[in-house]
Amino acid sequence: MYEDVIMAGFGGQGLLLIGKLLALACMEEGKEVAWIPSYGPEMRGGTCNCTVVISDNPIGSPIIQSPMSVVAMNLPSLDKFAPKIKKEGLLIINSSLIPTDSGRKDIEEVKIQANDIAMKAGTGKAANMVALAAYIGKKKIVGLDTIEKQIEYQFKDKPKIVEINIKALHEGYELISNKKKAKK
Repeated sequence: MYEDVIMAGFGGQGLLLIGKLLALACMEEGKEVAWIPSYGPEMRGGTCNCTVVISDNPIGSPIIQSPMSVVAMNLPSLDKFAPKIKKEGLLIINSSLIPTDSGRKDIEEVKIQANDIAMKAGTGKAANMVALAAYIGKKKIVGLDTIEKQIEYQFKDKPKIVEINIKALHEGYELISNKKKAKK
């Protein structure tokens, strides 16, 4: 098994956090992982992304030119990374902030209103968790319960944040599960 993903958006959207949660959860399940954050000098409000590489075998290089998957939380990220996705790859689009698609017909695109779903869960700040859940729901790369444990650990001193993030995670996951059922 091998998977790589770029998670990208504005600084402050929590993309580095969900990449780290994914990496830690995969590590907990015994997988080899590499997590590389990247952000501009602007920090909050500027662009940022992270690369997560997951494998059953040792990872030769954490640098990827053509990702298998991309989670795009804003339009600049879609514009930058969608053209680089491998053929038959996966693109998760935050349609709350991105009014278009990639225009590619050789990849799978999943549009999810991450910000809107997060608001229903309790705060727009949990849009990252909705996007993470959509990715996990499509790729089945790690167990949802393992991600939940990482959220609980990372925010152990903030029970309200744990509750909202897990609620948003479940909302995103259920949405993807329902889309799969509807296609059958």
